[in-house]
This record gives sequence, structure tokens and C-alpha cells, in this order.
Amino acid sequence: MMEWRDQVAVVTGSARGIGRATARQLAQRGAAVCVNYAARADAAEALIAEIAATGGRAIAVAADVAEAAAVETMVARTEAELGPVTILVNNAGVFWQGTLDTYDRKQVSRMRQVNVDGVIHATRAVMGGMRARRYGRIVNVSSVAAIGTALPGNAFYAATKAEVVILTRRFAMELGPHGVTVNAVAPGFVRTDMTKGGRGATDWQGTQERLAARAMMGRIGEPEDIANAVVFLVSPESGWITAQMLTVDGGRMDYIGHG
Repeated sequence: MMEWRDQVAVVTGSARGIGRATARQLAQRGAAVCVNYAARADAAEALIAEIAATGGRAIAVAADVAEAAAVETMVARTEAELGPVTILVNNAGVFWQGTLDTYDRKQVSRMRQVNVDGVIHATRAVMGGMRARRYGRIVNVSSVAAIGTALPGNAFYAATKAEVVILTRRFAMELGPHGVTVNAVAPGFVRTDMTKGGRGATDWQGTQERLAARAMMGRIGEPEDIANAVVFLVSPESGWITAQMLTVDGGRMDYIGHG
């Protein structure tokens, strides 16, 4: 069985939020980590310094996951500096809120390029090495929006996250015979910069309270809650779990018949 100290992880969109918490937890367990970012170089470098201060290995690499060539370069650099990639967490994502009336083709296209094409690009970039070594763990970050949380203005975002779930299951079929697992997590409402800047931004405190009331656990999520699930799914012990989507939402009641 692979040990954590032998693992090399690429976590896309890991300068902040769920990705940051995931990269930190992987490093704490002994994995070397590529901290990917698109614009937040300061946040990425701060995380690298934090990991290094505790004896971990990490590099920060700027790459827009919507660009296949940039992703391939990121993976090549990671393997040159840290070693063969054994873990991929497709976390990078953007959120745009809009309805049929306010539809913005440019915004929706960009959202799909990051949320969907980014998963494809990163998976293609690592799959050759994983297949050759007959070992790999891939986790895609979807959303409860993909499974029925109906909120005004999230139709286009939900569509991208539903596609992530479909890709997860199909990629699992393709890569399973080569020792590579592919799973997804579907976070509920999590306290991040992206959610704060999206729906409910004008009444952030009220939004948190309303959404916490809809959860069986009585609170909204933290990035670490999602990171815990991701780390389990990429662990050496999860080798017989694939093609699954794990909902991590504190027991949201508004789409399971209780509210």
C-alpha cells in the first residue's frame, strides 16, 4: 500500500477556500503538494511557506485550468520538482449567478471552461502516468446544486456541476482497470470567499443563518469539512471506492423532503 510520504498531489484552485484546506491537510499527512492558483499568488505563497514551516514539501504554480497547455505545464513542473503525481483534486471553480433573463454568454462560457473543461484538462494531464504506474486517486469537487438544490439564479452553475458528476462516473469506468479511482464530493453551502461574493452577498450574515437552519447539523460548512472528505477519498485505504459522489452538506433538508 502506498504511504502518504510517497504521494504527490495536485490541487487545483488551492490558494483559498476548499482547495487551500485540502492542500494543507494533504501536506500534514506527508504528501508533497502542488498549490495551483490563477491570480492569488500571495495567498498561494503564504500557504507554501506554512507547509514548509512544518517540514512539508510544496510548490506554487500559476495555471488557468481552462487552458490545456497551462495545465500540462503545471503537471510537468510538479513531476520534475516533487515526483510522479499520484493524487489529483479538481477543485478550481467559478460561480456566476444569473437567470434566463440575465443570461450572459461570456460569463457562462467562462464558468463552463473552468468548472468542466478544467476537470478534463487536469485529468488528461495526469492519467498517463497514473495508468503506467497502475495507481492514482482523482477527486472532483461538484456541488449539491448538481443534485437538486433549487435556488434562484444557479441553473447554469448547477449544469456545470452536474456535468462534473457525469464525467466522474465515466472517467472512473475508463481508468478503473488501470488502478485509478475517480470520485466526487458535492459540498453544501460552505463559508468561502466565492460563496460570500455570490448569492446573498448583500446580507451575508442573514444568508448564513438561513442556510444553517436548513441543515440537520445546524450550521453551514467550513472548508475543512470538505477537505476531510476529499482526503479520505484520495487516501491509500480508499482503493475500492470509485465512481461515487459523496454529499457533504450537514444534512441539507430542502431537497430531501424535510423542508
